Amino acid sequence: MDIEKVEAQIISAFASVEYPGDWCLRGSNEGDEPYLLEQEFKGKTNWRILDPKFLDQAPSGYSSALSFFSDEAFHFYLPGYLIADLRGQLEQSRPFSYLSLGLDDDSRNQQINPRRYGARTWFDHAQYRFSMFNRDEALAIVAYLTWARDADDYARPRIDEALRNYWNPRATGVQDR
Repeated sequence: MDIEKVEAQIISAFASVEYPGDWCLRGSNEGDEPYLLEQEFKGKTNWRILDPKFLDQAPSGYSSALSFFSDEAFHFYLPGYLIADLRGQLEQSRPFSYLSLGLDDDSRNQQINPRRYGARTWFDHAQYRFSMFNRDEALAIVAYLTWARDADDYARPRIDEALRNYWNPRATGVQDR
Protein backbone atom coordinates (compact mmCIF):
# COMPACT_ATOMS: atom_id res chain seq x y z
CA MET A 1 0.00 0.00 0.00
CA ASP A 2 1.30 3.45 -0.92
CA ILE A 3 1.79 5.26 2.41
CA GLU A 4 2.02 8.67 0.71
CA LYS A 5 -1.41 8.17 -0.88
CA VAL A 6 -2.94 7.16 2.44
CA GLU A 7 -1.37 10.18 4.12
CA ALA A 8 -2.66 12.52 1.39
CA GLN A 9 -6.13 10.98 1.71
CA ILE A 10 -6.12 11.57 5.48
CA ILE A 11 -4.95 15.18 5.11
CA SER A 12 -7.61 15.91 2.48
CA ALA A 13 -10.44 14.16 4.33
CA PHE A 14 -9.81 15.92 7.64
CA ALA A 15 -8.87 19.34 6.21
CA SER A 16 -12.08 21.06 7.28
CA VAL A 17 -12.35 19.62 10.82
CA GLU A 18 -12.24 22.54 13.23
CA TYR A 19 -10.45 22.76 16.55
CA PRO A 20 -13.07 21.91 19.19
CA GLY A 21 -12.00 24.67 21.56
CA ASP A 22 -10.03 24.59 24.77
CA TRP A 23 -13.21 23.89 26.74
CA CYS A 24 -13.92 20.71 24.75
CA LEU A 25 -10.73 18.66 24.89
CA ARG A 26 -11.33 16.04 27.58
CA GLY A 27 -14.08 13.48 27.54
CA SER A 28 -13.84 12.42 31.18
CA ASN A 29 -13.67 13.99 34.61
CA GLU A 30 -12.26 10.89 36.29
CA GLY A 31 -8.63 10.65 37.33
CA ASP A 32 -5.67 12.87 36.53
CA GLU A 33 -5.08 12.00 32.89
CA PRO A 34 -8.05 13.90 31.42
CA TYR A 35 -6.94 17.08 33.18
CA LEU A 36 -3.33 16.58 32.12
CA LEU A 37 -4.55 16.08 28.56
CA GLU A 38 -6.55 19.29 28.76
CA GLN A 39 -3.52 21.25 29.98
CA GLU A 40 -1.17 19.82 27.36
CA PHE A 41 -3.49 20.19 24.35
CA LYS A 42 -4.93 23.58 25.31
CA GLY A 43 -4.31 26.04 22.49
CA LYS A 44 -2.94 23.38 20.14
CA THR A 45 -5.19 24.36 17.26
CA ASN A 46 -3.25 22.74 14.41
CA TRP A 47 -2.70 18.98 14.55
CA ARG A 48 -0.45 19.20 11.48
CA ILE A 49 2.40 20.82 13.42
CA LEU A 50 2.34 18.71 16.57
CA ASP A 51 5.51 16.77 17.29
CA PRO A 52 4.83 13.03 16.88
CA LYS A 53 6.77 12.37 20.10
CA PHE A 54 4.35 14.69 21.93
CA LEU A 55 1.37 12.84 20.44
CA ASP A 56 2.90 9.48 21.32
CA GLN A 57 3.50 10.37 24.97
CA ALA A 58 0.64 12.73 25.80
CA PRO A 59 -0.45 13.33 28.39
CA SER A 60 2.62 13.42 30.61
CA GLY A 61 4.12 10.17 29.36
CA TYR A 62 0.93 8.12 29.81
CA SER A 63 0.36 7.76 26.04
CA SER A 64 -3.38 7.75 26.69
CA ALA A 65 -4.69 10.90 25.02
CA LEU A 66 -6.81 8.94 22.53
CA SER A 67 -8.57 7.34 25.50
CA PHE A 68 -9.46 10.62 27.17
CA PHE A 69 -10.21 13.03 24.34
CA SER A 70 -13.75 14.29 23.99
CA ASP A 71 -15.41 12.97 20.83
CA GLU A 72 -14.76 16.32 19.16
CA ALA A 73 -11.08 16.40 20.15
CA PHE A 74 -10.65 12.77 19.05
CA HIS A 75 -12.10 13.74 15.67
CA PHE A 76 -9.79 16.75 15.39
CA TYR A 77 -6.48 15.19 16.52
CA LEU A 78 -6.93 11.70 15.03
CA PRO A 79 -5.34 12.53 11.65
CA GLY A 80 -2.14 13.61 13.40
CA TYR A 81 -1.96 10.23 15.10
CA LEU A 82 -2.74 8.34 11.90
CA ILE A 83 -0.03 10.12 9.94
CA ALA A 84 2.54 9.72 12.72
CA ASP A 85 1.75 5.99 12.78
CA LEU A 86 2.07 5.72 8.99
CA ARG A 87 5.49 7.34 9.27
CA GLY A 88 6.59 4.96 12.02
CA GLN A 89 6.84 7.79 14.56
CA LEU A 90 4.71 6.26 17.32
CA GLU A 91 6.19 3.88 19.86
CA GLN A 92 3.39 3.64 22.45
CA SER A 93 0.17 4.89 20.93
CA ARG A 94 -1.68 2.58 18.55
CA PRO A 95 -4.48 4.48 16.78
CA PHE A 96 -5.82 1.31 15.15
CA SER A 97 -6.73 0.01 18.62
CA TYR A 98 -9.00 3.00 19.21
CA LEU A 99 -10.57 2.56 15.78
CA SER A 100 -11.34 -1.11 16.34
CA LEU A 101 -12.32 -1.39 20.02
CA GLY A 102 -16.01 -2.20 20.20
CA LEU A 103 -16.13 -3.01 16.51
CA ASP A 104 -14.40 -6.38 16.68
CA ASP A 105 -16.32 -9.57 17.41
CA ASP A 106 -14.83 -10.05 20.90
CA SER A 107 -15.72 -6.63 22.32
CA ARG A 108 -18.74 -5.75 20.18
CA ASN A 109 -21.43 -7.03 22.55
CA GLN A 110 -19.59 -6.52 25.84
CA GLN A 111 -21.32 -4.10 28.15
CA ILE A 112 -19.07 -1.25 29.22
CA ASN A 113 -20.14 -0.96 32.84
CA PRO A 114 -23.69 -2.18 33.46
CA ARG A 115 -24.01 -0.52 36.87
CA ARG A 116 -23.18 2.84 35.36
CA TYR A 117 -24.25 2.64 31.72
CA GLY A 118 -26.94 -0.02 31.75
CA ALA A 119 -27.02 -2.12 28.59
CA ARG A 120 -24.63 0.13 26.59
CA THR A 121 -22.08 -1.97 24.74
CA TRP A 122 -18.67 -1.11 23.36
CA PHE A 123 -20.25 -1.20 19.89
CA ASP A 124 -22.86 1.36 20.97
CA HIS A 125 -20.08 3.57 22.32
CA ALA A 126 -17.93 3.25 19.18
CA GLN A 127 -20.87 3.89 16.86
CA TYR A 128 -21.74 7.07 18.72
CA ARG A 129 -18.14 8.32 18.84
CA PHE A 130 -17.57 7.69 15.16
CA SER A 131 -20.94 9.07 14.03
CA MET A 132 -19.40 12.51 13.57
CA PHE A 133 -17.00 11.25 10.88
CA ASN A 134 -18.17 12.00 7.34
CA ARG A 135 -17.85 9.59 4.41
CA ASP A 136 -14.47 10.92 3.22
CA GLU A 137 -13.08 10.65 6.74
CA ALA A 138 -14.42 7.09 7.02
CA LEU A 139 -12.77 6.23 3.68
CA ALA A 140 -9.46 7.65 4.95
CA ILE A 141 -9.81 5.58 8.13
CA VAL A 142 -10.45 2.47 6.01
CA ALA A 143 -7.26 3.21 4.05
CA TYR A 144 -5.30 3.66 7.29
CA LEU A 145 -6.75 0.50 8.87
CA THR A 146 -5.97 -1.48 5.72
CA TRP A 147 -2.37 -0.31 5.98
CA ALA A 148 -2.28 -1.07 9.74
CA ARG A 149 -3.72 -4.54 9.16
CA ASP A 150 -1.01 -5.31 6.63
CA ALA A 151 1.70 -3.91 8.94
CA ASP A 152 0.71 -5.82 12.09
CA ASP A 153 -0.04 -9.54 11.90
CA TYR A 154 -1.08 -9.65 15.56
CA ALA A 155 -3.74 -6.94 15.12
CA ARG A 156 -4.92 -8.18 11.71
CA PRO A 157 -7.92 -10.25 12.91
CA ARG A 158 -9.25 -7.44 15.11
CA ILE A 159 -8.77 -4.84 12.38
CA ASP A 160 -10.41 -7.11 9.78
CA GLU A 161 -13.43 -7.50 12.06
CA ALA A 162 -13.67 -3.74 12.64
CA LEU A 163 -13.49 -3.14 8.89
CA ARG A 164 -16.16 -5.76 8.23
CA ASN A 165 -18.46 -4.85 11.12
CA TYR A 166 -18.35 -1.08 10.83
CA TRP A 167 -15.81 0.87 8.78
CA ASN A 168 -16.34 -0.64 5.31
CA PRO A 169 -20.14 -0.37 5.47
CA ARG A 170 -19.86 3.12 6.93
CA ALA A 171 -17.42 4.28 4.24
CA THR A 172 -19.52 2.88 1.41
CA GLY A 173 -22.76 4.26 2.80
CA VAL A 174 -24.51 0.91 3.20
CA GLN A 175 -24.55 0.89 6.99
CA ASP A 176 -27.93 0.88 8.66
CA ARG A 177 -28.53 3.99 10.71
